[in-house]
Amino acid sequence: MLIYAVKRLGLAVVIVSLAMLLLFSMIYLIPGDPAAVALGPRATEAMREALRVKMGLDQPVWVQFWNFFRGAWTGDLGREVLSDRPVARVVMEQLPHTLALIAGGITWSVALGIPLGCWAAVNRGGWSDRIVGVLSVAVIAVPSFVVAIYALLVFAVTLRWLPAIGAGPPGDPGAQLLHLILPSLAVGLGWVGYIARMVRASMLEVLEEQHIRTARAFGLPERRIIFRYALAIAVPPTVTLLGVGIGQMLSSAVFAEIVFARPGVGKLVYDSILTRNYPLVTGAVMVTTVLFVLINLAADLVVGALDPRVRGRL
Repeated sequence: MLIYAVKRLGLAVVIVSLAMLLLFSMIYLIPGDPAAVALGPRATEAMREALRVKMGLDQPVWVQFWNFFRGAWTGDLGREVLSDRPVARVVMEQLPHTLALIAGGITWSVALGIPLGCWAAVNRGGWSDRIVGVLSVAVIAVPSFVVAIYALLVFAVTLRWLPAIGAGPPGDPGAQLLHLILPSLAVGLGWVGYIARMVRASMLEVLEEQHIRTARAFGLPERRIIFRYALAIAVPPTVTLLGVGIGQMLSSAVFAEIVFARPGVGKLVYDSILTRNYPLVTGAVMVTTVLFVLINLAADLVVGALDPRVRGRL
């Protein structure tokens, strides 16, 4: 297990380094002068040149990349253009809102997807299996921003059951939880279908194995066989799927934060792109990339601990 963990950690470092190179290249190739956009049309050429020097844009490309690479690995993401605050501090102020949104989306996907997949597998070929199959495809096909808009219109505007915008007043967990319900539903609903289909396929495979037949031959209750023996083996593959799904949820969080006017890293990146605040864009994207890699690393380690067969695949 230790060798497997070291290999996965080394692969994670390589992925993050390549992501840094790709991110820097994309930012560098964007047309336009960041200094001119940040200062506005009334700024003089001297003011623009001073800002270019401050941002390091006057240096060669390889020097800019090395400074970005070295700073990213040491936690120094530069300083924000408009307020001159450290980028890392600005991003970390918004990150808890995005993490809460992702946690809510995972809760929706797991709480609905696992029972639906288990129910469909137990009733294989029946009407309930067909209903779950149709619902799974339907929620997968609907984009997250469509779910966000209709959830806002139905539950917040028409029925007025839940708040429409914002994240709730600070220091009021109850209000913050109410403000989290609709955005997290928009982020996590699509993954209910993926998890339901994954759990169903895994359950069908497990239910055909010899130890399940032996348990039934000994007269164990069907409920105990399903929940204690079959579901415990069928769930671990879902952990890997969730690791990939969190990356998709991070992208969906951008739409949810914009539609529901919530603070978060996605909304921060969107606003920073509009103002060409490149240090803030690169810092926020870098933090979310590292977060995504770490979550997938944790998912791989959990699956490796639960299933020794996967340790020899890398």
